[in-house]
Amino acid sequence: MSRFNTRSTRSAVHSPVTTTGERTVTHEGATGHLRDARSELFLLAVSNFVGQDAFYEKGGDRDDRYTQLVRQLAVEDPAWTVGLLGWLRGEGNMRTAAIVGAAEFVKARLEGDKGTDPAGWNRETAADASTNGGWNRRVIDAVLQRPDEPGELLGYWTSRYGRKVPKPVKRGIADAVQRLYNERSLLKYDTDSKGYRFGDVLNLVHAAPADDKPWQGHLFRHALDRRHGNDEEIPGRLPLLLNRQRLMTLPLEERRQLVTENVDASGELSRAGMTWEALAGWLQGPMDKAAWEAVIPSMGVMALARNLRNFDEAGVSDAVAAQICARFADPEQVAKSRMFPFRWWAAYKHAPSLRWAHALEQALNHSLANVPRLSGRTLILVDRSPSMFPGYGFSTPNTSDIPLAEQAAVFGSALAMRAENATLVEFGGSSKTVDVPKGGSVLKLIEKYSRNDGTDIPSAIKQHFDLLRHNRIVIVTDEQTRPGWLPSNMERYGGMRETAIDDLVPTTVPVYMWNMAGYKPGAMPSGSAGRHTFGGLTDHAFRMIPLLEAGRDAAWPWENRAA
Repeated sequence: MSRFNTRSTRSAVHSPVTTTGERTVTHEGATGHLRDARSELFLLAVSNFVGQDAFYEKGGDRDDRYTQLVRQLAVEDPAWTVGLLGWLRGEGNMRTAAIVGAAEFVKARLEGDKGTDPAGWNRETAADASTNGGWNRRVIDAVLQRPDEPGELLGYWTSRYGRKVPKPVKRGIADAVQRLYNERSLLKYDTDSKGYRFGDVLNLVHAAPADDKPWQGHLFRHALDRRHGNDEEIPGRLPLLLNRQRLMTLPLEERRQLVTENVDASGELSRAGMTWEALAGWLQGPMDKAAWEAVIPSMGVMALARNLRNFDEAGVSDAVAAQICARFADPEQVAKSRMFPFRWWAAYKHAPSLRWAHALEQALNHSLANVPRLSGRTLILVDRSPSMFPGYGFSTPNTSDIPLAEQAAVFGSALAMRAENATLVEFGGSSKTVDVPKGGSVLKLIEKYSRNDGTDIPSAIKQHFDLLRHNRIVIVTDEQTRPGWLPSNMERYGGMRETAIDDLVPTTVPVYMWNMAGYKPGAMPSGSAGRHTFGGLTDHAFRMIPLLEAGRDAAWPWENRAA
């Protein structure tokens, strides 16, 4: 009898988040599984808003665990770590964690050099400079994606390690400054509230103007003059700054008139780089209907989504609202905004008027473009336990009002709405199904969820998994499950035993665990044998499911390939 060469034989596939075989316990007392350093760092990085407490882990402890892992892997596997940090700031859209990670990466590598070369802290290793293009310089440049971030990185470095900044850090910042500094960024980000102004950064890193930006030298000189209060004379090569200067000299009584009576008010404001925040200060009065309608055309999509309540309260016209909705409905604009999917849910949740609802549904769907349309039957479990909500010792990441439970509901609902046949379940200590209407709205489906107590993944699987019905299980959770105690057949008098996921689901049925919080213990082994763990607050992880089910190994997201 053939044991291996059968019709049901499938190639083994592997995913990158991998457990080591070592055991621990989850924060709720179940058997936990430890991951290798790369996997632990990845799951923590994609969920760690620096300085914020989690339900089971203080912010300082999370930050220490994060920096220790970065420093370890900066030495052991610099290529992988640079890939992670660059992707984290780009596609992963995690700003502070990427900046902190890049600084700690450089510090760890320079400290390693210093053991054999006392001057090593101030330069890159020969191997870095010659064969790798300079890991230290490269990682700094990679994580700086917004014009205020060179100053942010310097603020982190000097507050932690002193004012002596190593050359690789300076060079990486100088590379970024060439990309990021322009007239609009100077007006928006070079403010008195910053410890490192643009002029301070330029003084420290000695960035040269980019060859293809002949105006940048004038901008750099003006930024230095501006820092020292000598910015009255603006070079003629900087028209945006000249326009802003002209508007600032207008008498106060003429400013409101420009907004309300000038047919080209929007153009005037845009040509002066006037953001809505700057406009409010310039008017020195309320942002009324006319003010909003003048500045809305030049606002970014994220700013528009965050101000829907203000638009409604000011009485912005339906015609202007339609223009905003058209931008929300544009997939290119949504992609460019780099907003997390749950941010569209937040905009819907807080908008007073229903006139935005359909466009926000479209925007949410665009932001979830990577969610696959899974064939067959899928069991989707969404964690609604106390640790996924605020008010139980855990405020949401970055102190927003969108708890992990609602973020999980966004992703679970989107997956359910697109699946061919989905069983959607909300669970905690108990569980129940959530009706998924055909052709319905993801936003309306999210509103159906309720809260629950405890976290018991095995019991939810036991109640809702049907081997004959379900082709796969997707669990969106923080993984900190209870043991799932069930009656034991091995105890004559009805004893209890812990039940693991593998006791309930054969390895021929894949289980995809989506970790939302980045805790150290995992709820199941992962990386192979039908058990895979993803992470992050975007939809990109879902791209792995069709890949794995097609019999192809899944790589780290920045590798963008099948292994």
